[in-house]
Amino acid sequence: MDHVNHNWTQSFILAGFTTTGTLQPLAFLGTLCIYLLTLAGNILIIVLVQLDSGLFTPMYFFISVLSFLEVWYVSTTVPTLLHTLLHGCSPISSAVCFIQLYVFHSLGMTECYLLGVMALDRYLAICFPLHYHALMSRQVQLRLAGATWVAGFSAALVPATLTATLPFCLKEVAHYFCDLAPLMRLACVDTSWHARAHGAVIGVATGFNFVLILGLYGGILNAVLKLPSAASRAKAFSTCSSHMTMVALFYASAFTVYVGSPGSRSEGTDKLIALVYALVTPFLNPIIYSLRNKEVKEALRRKIGLDLGRD
Repeated sequence: MDHVNHNWTQSFILAGFTTTGTLQPLAFLGTLCIYLLTLAGNILIIVLVQLDSGLFTPMYFFISVLSFLEVWYVSTTVPTLLHTLLHGCSPISSAVCFIQLYVFHSLGMTECYLLGVMALDRYLAICFPLHYHALMSRQVQLRLAGATWVAGFSAALVPATLTATLPFCLKEVAHYFCDLAPLMRLACVDTSWHARAHGAVIGVATGFNFVLILGLYGGILNAVLKLPSAASRAKAFSTCSSHMTMVALFYASAFTVYVGSPGSRSEGTDKLIALVYALVTPFLNPIIYSLRNKEVKEALRRKIGLDLGRD
C-alpha cells in the first residue's frame, strides 16, 4: 500500500478484484449483465405496480418501494466494481468516496427498516384480515415508507461521519467501493473505538429490526397454524416465503460484515461477502419477490396483451 502523510485527503485507490487474462473480460461482462438485468427487473416491477390495478395493494406498494431502493442501492457500487474490473486499481476522490460510503449505508439501513415494515404488513394481513385495509391505508403506507428512508439516512450519518473525520496514512482501499472496514484499515490512528461505535449503531438498528421480524413471523406462524384447511395455510405461507428468503440473505451477509471487529477478517473477505448484499440480493429481488408470483405474471400478461391488442 502507498504511504502518505497525515494531511493527505486528495484521493483513494480502489483495489477491486484481481483478474487477469480471459477472466477479466468475462468477469466484467458477467457483472454488467447482472447489473442490467437487476435494473430491468426492478424497474419492471415499479412500472407494473403503478400501472396495473390488480397490484394496488399494500404488499405490492412496499415491494415497489423496495425495487426503487434496489435500483439506487446497486447503482451506488456496481459502476466502481465495473471500472475496477475493466481498468484495475482505480482512483476515487475522497469526497466521492465518502459520499458513496454514506449513500450506500443509508440505502442499506433503509432496506433494513423496510424489510421490517414489510413483515408488519404481512402480519396485519394474516392476523387481522378484517381490519387490514383500515389499518394499512394508503396514508399509512406512505408514512411508513417515508419513515424508513428518514430513519435509514439518519442512522447512516454516524458511521459515515466518524469514518470521514479519520486521519489517513494509506490510500489503497482493499475493496471495489468505499466501505467502513477497508477505510478504517487505512487510518493513522487506532480505530477500535470507531469499530465499536459502528458495530453499536448498525448492530442496534439491524438487530432491533431482525428481532421485530422474528416476532412478527412468530405471530404469523401461530395464526397460520390455526387456519382450518391445508390450502389456506399453504397460501398464507406462500405470501411470506419470498420475504423470509430476502431477510435471510440480507441479514446473514450484513451481520457477517458489519457486526464484529473489522480486524477479525482478512482484507479480501469483506468484498466477497459484499457481492451478496450489494449485487446478488438486488438481482434476486425481482425474481424471488415478484416475477415468480402468480399475480405479477398475470399483470404482466395483461399489459403485454393490452399493448398487442392496441397494435
